[in-house]
Amino acid sequence: MSNGNSPEDERPIEDVSQDVSEDVSEEARPSVGRALRQARIAAGLTVDDISNATRVRIAIVHAIEADDFTPCGGDVYARGHIRTLAKAVGLDPAELLARFDAAHGGRPAPTPAAPLFEAERIRPERRGPNWTAAMVAAIVAVIGFVGFTFVKGGDDASEASVAEGAQPTAGESASSSAKPKKPADPKPDPTDSAIAAAPRDKVTVKVSATDGRSWISAKDHNGRLLFDGLLKQGDSETFQDNEKINLVLGDAGAIQLYVNGKKIDDDFQPGSVERLTYTKGDPQVG
Repeated sequence: MSNGNSPEDERPIEDVSQDVSEDVSEEARPSVGRALRQARIAAGLTVDDISNATRVRIAIVHAIEADDFTPCGGDVYARGHIRTLAKAVGLDPAELLARFDAAHGGRPAPTPAAPLFEAERIRPERRGPNWTAAMVAAIVAVIGFVGFTFVKGGDDASEASVAEGAQPTAGESASSSAKPKKPADPKPDPTDSAIAAAPRDKVTVKVSATDGRSWISAKDHNGRLLFDGLLKQGDSETFQDNEKINLVLGDAGAIQLYVNGKKIDDDFQPGSVERLTYTKGDPQVG
């Protein structure tokens, strides 16, 4: 006998608890802005560091970390900023973009391709052969053949005069024998590395990601940005300036440095952020 309960009231208790746990786990996932902020702090980077590395304005970085995407100027620009910031702090951009699309109505629709297909249906107008170009090519070919025949005939006459016994004069023999042959210049031995040939009037810094990946930033003595981005394991970059090179290493423990051809043996710790300056008189940390 039924007591009037609906089918939903007769569901097993464990199904209801499973739905509740899935809702809780979904709510526990950090938002896009919070995930970017946590990753930045974990990497030991400030908002100024991220702004300098990505060229995203400080105000926009603060707004995105607060999940306010209005200053971005639209979803397309917001997606681009999210992708850039995620790469700078070592996160997967695809996962953050999926969260953003889910919260903002999905990914923007692609531009329709109908105009392209319409353009392909328009066939170009057929043109007749270019007789002027053909005549010019024929004339050039005839002139080239005549010139080649003339030069070839002159070479044959010179070879014939030598074969008939023409001898150099005594003056020519004496002058040729008096001039000693200049020995060929010895070829320089190749160095083990191009960095070993660094000029002394400049500072040369080579950065290699030998033990992992690391975000780096490099500037010259005028403060001009030479490089900013993520070096993957096995990648390297070389910077050169007349006075000094300023470096910021996001994970110094993964980096090996060569300054003016010499290896730097500083004991950098994994995950540590190092700000370094090198000059022409180094290796030594400025």
